[in-house]
Formats: sequence, structure tokens, C-alpha cells
Amino acid sequence: MTSKFRRVVVKAGSSLLTYGGDRVNDGVIDSLVFQIAELHSRGIEVILVSSGAVAAGRTEVAVPRAGIDVPLKQVLAAVGQGLLLHRYKRAFELHHIRVAQALLTRSDLEARLGYLNVRNTLLKLLELRVVPIINENDVVNIERLSARAFGDNDTLSALVANLVDADLLVMLGEMKGLYTKDPYLDPGAKLISSVDRIDEAILSMGGESFSADGVARGYGGMNAKLQAARLVTASGTAAVMASGLEKDILVRLADGERLGTYFTATGNRLESRKRWMLSGIGSRGEVVVDDGAANAVTARNRSLLPAGVTAVRGNFARGDVVAILDPSGRRIATGICNYDSQEVVRLKGVRSSQIAQVLGHEYGEEIVHRSNLVKL
Repeated sequence: MTSKFRRVVVKAGSSLLTYGGDRVNDGVIDSLVFQIAELHSRGIEVILVSSGAVAAGRTEVAVPRAGIDVPLKQVLAAVGQGLLLHRYKRAFELHHIRVAQALLTRSDLEARLGYLNVRNTLLKLLELRVVPIINENDVVNIERLSARAFGDNDTLSALVANLVDADLLVMLGEMKGLYTKDPYLDPGAKLISSVDRIDEAILSMGGESFSADGVARGYGGMNAKLQAARLVTASGTAAVMASGLEKDILVRLADGERLGTYFTATGNRLESRKRWMLSGIGSRGEVVVDDGAANAVTARNRSLLPAGVTAVRGNFARGDVVAILDPSGRRIATGICNYDSQEVVRLKGVRSSQIAQVLGHEYGEEIVHRSNLVKL
């Protein structure tokens, strides 16, 4: 059967890979690899974003189940990363498929050049029919528990999907998808089969708090998955949240079957530069705007003018990427700023016609011009 998907990013979460215990479940890995091999045989390009390094490390290093701190997790990841790749390699070899490993941190993608280097490498691997296996580099990522961590590979999978212009992001865990309420706490919770737009009502179902740049404060959980889906759908990629325990889940999705929760792509397919901007990964600061400016940017596709700016956060230079936040602190867009942070502070609430008078110079009437702005 011909699939409408040409390139798919599959994210396998820790809860799925360790199903039934606290170590990597061989049966889950074999099933996942079998399905990816089936897609591969159909000519569908697949990138796997896999958790599980810490769990794999537990097979070699005896540690207590509780009370594991960040340094010890990094030790377990260092031990387990090679073991996990070896386990995948053996499984893929049965299907005569080569694999490659890529360990990434947020800083690898912040700079435009780094972003392009990673993109070029992944695209070349796909061209050579190699399946990339990606994980966050926990060994060097000392910010693992901070707001700048990727978020248990959910955010990372979304960034990778944007990076390679994927058609579909599939986030696999134990749960069947997004529910109206927590199904573990409320037996009346119902599965939401499809979401046309990830608005405030949908985001509130995540049940966790967000950082100012839209990354979940905690790592993992429904919150991070919703943010990942929001990011990819805004740039023209569909997303699915489903259970990896569902039989042949990937094959059935590729065949067009609706399983789990399907998130419809809301934006047009964006070129690479705008995808990088939209990710917010290279953001150097934040500009908070009032309701009028937020509406002009999101609903009317207008440029951001100084009159609508209410606050400035961070230090950034002219030409840097900044996040644009609405009055509630939610990121609504990202763009390249025409002025540095100190200049924007001076221009808060000022009419565009007064810029030269206030600063003594002018680089344009806009803080961020609409051609250099990408909205969520």
C-alpha cells in the first residue's frame, strides 16, 4: 500500500521502552524495529528519536531505583548509550538496515550554522538509506532538569522533524493519546481522536507549567508532547500521539489508519530558515507585547511595531532572533529583531514615526518586520 508520508520522525519514550520494568524491554525494541524496517522497505525515510540510555545503563551499573541525582543519571547515560545503540544495531541488522547515532544538545542547534550542519548530516544519512537514531546528549547536558533542556526527547523530536522537513511526527508512549482528563485518575476520561488546532484549551490538558519560551518546565509528560505537537503543526507537519504497545502502530499509521490522537498541520510548509526561527532554539531574548500587537501579529500577519511592546527580557543584538510573547507570557511568534535590546527598551510604546527622534537613528519602522517573523 502506498503511504502519503515520505519522511517520518518516530519518538520512542522511556515509559514505552522500559514497559514492564525499569530496564529496556527487548520485545518493545524488536517490535519497533520490525515496523520501522517495514516502512523502510516501502521507501519511507524514518528517523528514530529514542530515549532509554539511562535504563540501558542500569543493566551494567548497580544503582538503587530511587534517589538517582543528575550526575548519576549522566553516568548511567554514558554507560547505556553505547549499549542501547548496540541493541538497536543488532535488531536492525536482522533486516539488513544500517544505523547511525547522533547525540544532540540544545546548543548544537542554537546557532544557524550548527542547525544546518546537523540537517545536512541527517539528510545525507537518509539519502544513503541509513536510519539515524537520535538522543539527547545527557552526558554533557548539565541543564537536563532546567527549562532549557529539550524535554525527555519530545521537544527534540519536534525540532528534528522541523530540521528534516518531515511529513509526520509520531510520539510513542504507553498512553493511547490525549485524553479529556487524566485516565489514571478519572475513569470517565475520553480519548481525543483528532485536534485541528492546539489552542489554550488543548494546552491546558497538559497539566504542567511552561517556561517563557514555550518549553515544558518538567521533562516528559503530556505537557512536553503537546508543545512538540504545537511546534511541528505550526510549520506544516502533522503529528500523532499514540501507544507504542498498539500492534503494528507505525505500519497502520503509514497505511492511513487513524490511531491515537492526530494533530492536523495548521501552517504551510516553511523553508529551513523559518523553521529554525520557529523552533525558538536560537532565541536570544524575549519581547512582550500587548493584546493589540499580539492580535496584529497572529491574526492579521502584521509586523511588530514599537507601540505594542510592553517589556523586554534578555540582552540581544540587532539581527538576533527573539521570541515574541503575549501578555500572558505565551510565545506567539519568533523573529529577527531590527534593534538591540537596549534600543527596544527605549522604544517601548513609541510610535514608529518617533523612532529616529528617540534613538537618533532608525533601522526601520518595525521592531520585527513580518518578512522576518514566523508565528506559532
